[in-house]
Amino acid sequence: MLQSLFQTLNFGEQRGLGMTDVEFGAQQAARRPHRTELYEAPPSWCWPIVYSPEYNITFMGLEKLHPFDAGKWGKVINFLKEERLIADDLIVQAREATDEDLLVVHSRRYLNKLKWSFVVATITEIPPVAFLPNFVVQRKVLKPLRTQTGGTIMAGKLAVDRGWAINVGGGFHHCSSDKGGGFCAYADITLAIKFLFERVQGVSRATIIDLDAHQGIVKRDELVFRAARSRGVPVLMVTSGGYQKRTARIIADSILNLHSLGLLGRQQAACALGSPSLDHMVRDSAKDFSNLSLQ
Repeated sequence: MLQSLFQTLNFGEQRGLGMTDVEFGAQQAARRPHRTELYEAPPSWCWPIVYSPEYNITFMGLEKLHPFDAGKWGKVINFLKEERLIADDLIVQAREATDEDLLVVHSRRYLNKLKWSFVVATITEIPPVAFLPNFVVQRKVLKPLRTQTGGTIMAGKLAVDRGWAINVGGGFHHCSSDKGGGFCAYADITLAIKFLFERVQGVSRATIIDLDAHQGIVKRDELVFRAARSRGVPVLMVTSGGYQKRTARIIADSILNLHSLGLLGRQQAACALGSPSLDHMVRDSAKDFSNLSLQ
């Protein structure tokens, strides 16, 4: 099932999402990194957990017209606070991705399409959005998604720096460079990978692991983190999919489980980037991941 609760990136093998290998390689070769605020270092005392209250989508009750829980991200944070895992001053505050950030993957033509409310209504599967002025749609619907996208890009860099990171949002895996859908307007996963390829020495490959959203997969998240962390491979978790009312609790329980097992910590990571044995570790990890049951 493509819809996922957690999608985890470990930086091994990667292909351009939503474009051919030729298009991806040509685009990559033509670009030079632009100036961005998304790679600015957060305070050292923060956990590599990225979030912003801007993630949550609320506007005159329209969010209730979709079966997704458009406020699940704030609920995850509240559950983690109740368990005293985190506090506001320990969270890395996500920043909104700018147009220049988004153009690393998306075409200008696609970003211009999002200036039409009916296009956004189709992508988000909320028909009444088509009748709203686009400035309202930009502020109340797309800005939260751009902020989550910025959070995924930030978390990618944090994963390399700290060994792991979690964006309590993002994971918009139905979006490609020139087309959105399934509540996914921006290709944050591809963006996170491309930012790393362009800006972080030693990162040239990535693996995307898409886990089932709808069954409560605490154990599978644990297996993925064990495989990656034991090999020194940086791992990034994003929290797309599974927008039912109970999903926020499942996500929080999985993060709490990872912490209780010692798989999450604030210490700086000794990652294997640039190591000649990295390819072997990635291949070993891939074997472990391929054995995860989807039943």
